Amino acid sequence: MEKKSFFWCIVKKNIHPDYHEITVVLTNGEKIHTRSVYGKAGDSINLDIDPLTHPAWTGGGLRLVDTAGQLSKFSKRYGQEFEG
Repeated sequence: MEKKSFFWCIVKKNIHPDYHEITVVLTNGEKIHTRSVYGKAGDSINLDIDPLTHPAWTGGGLRLVDTAGQLSKFSKRYGQEFEG
């Protein structure tokens, strides 16, 4: 009798997504090659926020980006100014 691995009953075949190489482009233009299930082989992801710019990693001060005018509306309503 052939001895089977424990995992033969856990890992199912043909149900997992394609795992392929992609390129991640950081905010400074640096490219990192990694593997992912995102998109198709050779695709790239351009990051808007990454460890180089996010205050949680850089320890930098508060920098707010008002893309939809929400900070302007808040300032008009409550009279508080924000530095962007």
